[in-house]
Amino acid sequence: MRKTAIKGPRVHRLANGVTLICDPAPGFETMALSVVAGRGARWEDAARSGWSHLLEHMVFKGAGPRDAREIVEAIEAQGGQLNAATGHERTSFQVRALAADLSLALEIVGDLVQRPLLDAEDLAREKRVVGQEIAEAADTPDDQVFELAQGAAFPDQPLGRPILGETATIGSTDPGSLGAWRERIYAPDRLVISVAGAVDEDRFLADAERIFGWAVAPDMAEPAPGLFVGGMVSERRRLEQAHLVFLLPAPGSLDDDIWALRVFVEILGGGMSSRLFQEARERLGLAYAIDAYSDTYADVGVLGVYAGCAAQDAGRLAEVTAQQIRALAGGVHANELARAKAQLKAGLFMSRESLLARAEHAAGQWLTFGRLLAPAETARAVDAVDEGDMARLGARLLAREAATVAALGPKPAMAAAAAFSSALFN
Repeated sequence: MRKTAIKGPRVHRLANGVTLICDPAPGFETMALSVVAGRGARWEDAARSGWSHLLEHMVFKGAGPRDAREIVEAIEAQGGQLNAATGHERTSFQVRALAADLSLALEIVGDLVQRPLLDAEDLAREKRVVGQEIAEAADTPDDQVFELAQGAAFPDQPLGRPILGETATIGSTDPGSLGAWRERIYAPDRLVISVAGAVDEDRFLADAERIFGWAVAPDMAEPAPGLFVGGMVSERRRLEQAHLVFLLPAPGSLDDDIWALRVFVEILGGGMSSRLFQEARERLGLAYAIDAYSDTYADVGVLGVYAGCAAQDAGRLAEVTAQQIRALAGGVHANELARAKAQLKAGLFMSRESLLARAEHAAGQWLTFGRLLAPAETARAVDAVDEGDMARLGARLLAREAATVAALGPKPAMAAAAAFSSALFN
């Protein structure tokens, strides 16, 4: 029996700097396209806060020869799906569709990124829509508490400002200023076009060259390094539950300790067998929801814990959370280290079964590392984390004695900040 060779992802580069990643996946009838600009809200100054997110909204109001309805209908009429998202360091556009519709998907996204209409009347309406989105986020406690924490951790920095911006800053835009921002934020030298699934590579390259090969990249300064400052912030509200976020400064995406951070987070609060879940929820019954996470940027990161609890339990829960972080920083058991590695590796390979995840991950790796990491390489990096790596990371997490606590809810929840700091550092 003759076996068919499976190609790995291949990387190409257009003359204007656009990077193309093609990841054929035999056995599929569909494809996933991810067009990712390696810039986002982190490039905004205070006066432009929210412009990148507003721009992402506006390009869907009309681009190239299509109006807003025609853009979505062109994809959905073929059974496909179109979406977009803005982050601090990236803006991405995604299409899931049948393999035969790759050319159409590239044309649509090419228009969105390079040829949006940015009509003045549409912009006025969309400012109101985004204003409602800002208000909705403020009205949602388990969204707002994260914004409070981020702002306290990175005050007066782009990383500390909401990606949605403020009504005043998005209100200052006009079609000309937003168009100039698009040229910089979606510049071709920071653009990655990644496709995975049933894809004809030659056709993909030809279409990408035709659609994306002509734009040029204007100059744009890189953002200043992020600095985790830390601080306590609270907001009293009449709610049934308290919402808490705890943050510590952590390694960034390019740091050697990034894999130790992933393992640390998994052991601390990554699942039902994690230390926080077992102690705070199962044994003590202090919280219905509690989990740990990490947010990493190019040069800085945070280790975070979110918890929802009864307000009167906030202080005790904060103390328990700090104790668990401190205990894990002081040592890890071999069985939980092995379990965390197994979870991370399984998650890695399971995500490979999603074409969109494959396309997104490849684009993200290229923008972060300047190369693609094979799944086996990532698995080896996770496997290589040992007790010494965990101890070194634990010492780093606590060395600066800097932390952020955000508490949102009734008055008793305000005890969380002092309880966390006292238990963690004293």
